[in-house]
Amino acid sequence: MQLDHIFLRTSAGAPEAARLLELGLTEGSANQHPGQGTANRRFFFHNAFLELLWIEDAADVGNATTNPTRLAERLDTQAAGSPFGLCFRPAHKDPTPPFPCWAYRPAYLPAGMQVDIATDTPLQEPMWFFLAQAVSPAQAAPARRQPLQHALGVHSISAVTVTAATDAEWSAAAQAASASGGVTLQRGASHLLELSFDSAKQGRHIDLRPALPLLLHL
Repeated sequence: MQLDHIFLRTSAGAPEAARLLELGLTEGSANQHPGQGTANRRFFFHNAFLELLWIEDAADVGNATTNPTRLAERLDTQAAGSPFGLCFRPAHKDPTPPFPCWAYRPAYLPAGMQVDIATDTPLQEPMWFFLAQAVSPAQAAPARRQPLQHALGVHSISAVTVTAATDAEWSAAAQAASASGGVTLQRGASHLLELSFDSAKQGRHIDLRPALPLLLHL
């Protein structure tokens, strides 16, 4: 499997996106998720995208369909759990997720599509999920094409490191992400996401804390 996108919990409306814009990242289209109660702002790269995600409708995010996702807990800005979610897609033609999961079919997805969400994942770990029909932003159909050029001079996410504030054993999904999804996992005092772009050939490092728990290696 390969990385499709990463979500990062933000406050409503994601004002934190201003820091990314100041750096020279180009923002793509935003989404509302009817029935799920969430909304986002997105930044696209050739091989994956970064999603700033928040709760838009508390009733919907807690409804019977959405509640099992635990998005209500994960996106609570006062919560101590991981503020991240990592979504993967098939690296080849096999659409089978490489970790135990359950099928989530929210109302906003087209008929026949589902999100495979990992089971038995503690809240101190990221949310792990899988989209069998996803493609990279660079391969998107013309009608769905997003801006991929950034003044910051980055093209593709080349490495992902997730620090989780936990001492527990890694879940099966976390181990699968590490083994076949190219994600490095480590434990620390606080949750942190590190993204490397283009093998960090610029030699620059940008720390976006405290606005976002995010380190960029360019």
